[in-house]
Amino acid sequence: MTDRAIEIIADRDRPGAFILQIDGTDQSYVDLDDPLRLEFDYVQRIVDVIDAHGEPGSPLRFVHIGGAGMSVPRYVASTRPTSAQIVLEPDERVTALVRDQLPLPRNSGIKVRPVDGRSGITAMRPDFADVIVLDAFDGARIPADLVTAEFFEQVSTVLTDGGLLLLNLADRAPFAYARRVIAGVCAQFPNVMISAEPATLKGRRFGNLLVVGSRGPIPWESLARRAASSPLPYRVVPYREVVDRFAGQAPFTDADTEQSPPPPGGAAFFS
Repeated sequence: MTDRAIEIIADRDRPGAFILQIDGTDQSYVDLDDPLRLEFDYVQRIVDVIDAHGEPGSPLRFVHIGGAGMSVPRYVASTRPTSAQIVLEPDERVTALVRDQLPLPRNSGIKVRPVDGRSGITAMRPDFADVIVLDAFDGARIPADLVTAEFFEQVSTVLTDGGLLLLNLADRAPFAYARRVIAGVCAQFPNVMISAEPATLKGRRFGNLLVVGSRGPIPWESLARRAASSPLPYRVVPYREVVDRFAGQAPFTDADTEQSPPPPGGAAFFS
């Protein structure tokens, strides 16, 4: 990890906006003047779910597995002031560069812990988090230890009864990797939803699948309406269809797991 190339690149079309790039992969888009401006389509899908959870604007307790430029924590700090947010980001060089060149807002409530997601979740007390956002990449691939049945059991323990797991996956049809990850989520959470671009679901392109798991209800109908009217339209897949289409394989385990497949061409937008 220490030899990774880390760079912050200014957006030529928008002053005050930047892309954080690691090893040639675009990891985060940050607009310092407008934290509600989200360039990556799947990040917009993440905050759509967050916006629909609980009372609008009310503070919640968040754990973000994977920090990079901290686009989602910045959004939460703006839309749900006083929320407690813990970011698990093991690469201290990334965090130092972000703090220096893309400083967090004052009194944001965002606290960064220099630990990996597995260690950070294991150390947390039960029922701590209302929302866990798992958006962690090592370069362009998701770490293998963050997609196992054992890890999702730990995540379930840390979440409150009605809490949400939001998991960003990257794969392409026939989704051999994603199916095993989703099976692990379904084993822990009775309610599961997926959202993705139609082209990704139809197998036309490699892309991001956002998986949402909860022991409580997920307002997928309202999210489907929001998806249809989004500037970047996407599709919502409710629980029964998730089970029918995606959960037919054995979940990954600590003894049998792997990183996500690399994207075609290497670099892509991720977090």
